[in-house]
Amino acid sequence: MKLLLTSAGVKNASIHQALLDLLGKPIADCHALCIPTSLYGHPQGTPEGSWRFVSGLEPRCPMVELGWKSVGLLELTALPHIPRERWTAWVRSADILLVNGGDAVFLAHWLRQSGLADLLPSLRDTVWMGLSAGSMALTPRMGDAFVEMKPSVTGDDKGLGLVDFSLFPHLDFPTFPENAMPYAERWAAALGNPSYAIDDQTAVQVVDGQAKVISEGNWRYFAG
Repeated sequence: MKLLLTSAGVKNASIHQALLDLLGKPIADCHALCIPTSLYGHPQGTPEGSWRFVSGLEPRCPMVELGWKSVGLLELTALPHIPRERWTAWVRSADILLVNGGDAVFLAHWLRQSGLADLLPSLRDTVWMGLSAGSMALTPRMGDAFVEMKPSVTGDDKGLGLVDFSLFPHLDFPTFPENAMPYAERWAAALGNPSYAIDDQTAVQVVDGQAKVISEGNWRYFAG
């Protein structure tokens, strides 16, 4: 897959251009599937929040509302109850997966349980655009600070490990004092693998295993 791992969606022109580069065609020509699952695992997640995401009414985190040719809803908790060949056809026909934030461990769990995690490596031309936890779920570890539901659904903080670095999103967010850089430094030191702390004006693009930071804001790389 081609990955655009964001903190808060398409917040600026640089991230927008990176998205266009990954898609290889205009947004208006692309079919999207949005995945709201992660928010249900977050203690502060609500039905209203999920609705705002899937309906494109969340301007603080632009993703669904970008002007796609079509947008479908893919709920991971439903997939184990649907014939695999049916839902895999939906996924393979999409140009991009738009993945909501919430609890990254909960999301990673349902990516595995649904079978979508096994399919992802074969989707070479598909773009995955994550929002916060929707980005973190693909990493090796979230770090205990980002396990929103405690104890976690799996009892650990492990993601899918499709990339070799972890992510600390919403760096220096005004109403999240625990997201200041000193907290990011302590988080990174405890991981045992490389990591990025990124603010909401930043994303990490990954193509063929090569990571590139796209930013009009602040970020920091930790070697691990």
